[in-house]
Amino acid sequence: MPQFKNHVKKLPRHFQQVILDAVEDILANPDVGELKKGDLAGFRVHKFTMGRQMTLMAYKVENDSLVLYQAGPHENFYKNLKKYLKGI
Repeated sequence: MPQFKNHVKKLPRHFQQVILDAVEDILANPDVGELKKGDLAGFRVHKFTMGRQMTLMAYKVENDSLVLYQAGPHENFYKNLKKYLKGI
């Protein structure tokens, strides 16, 4: 997804590597993220630390492919994700 790619591109290199490691964790075990309910049914959210901050990554597994939607700090994460999903 373009938003995910643009967000990661803006990060410093060492943070990009942390996100890449988290993506590799998801690829190794797609069920690692917590399955969401309600408005975000079908999404999984993987939590990991980037620096000293808790970071969340929203993704879906569709037709044997991984679709990454958003990564960012916990603050307003779900609100921003819902807003993004309304826009697409």
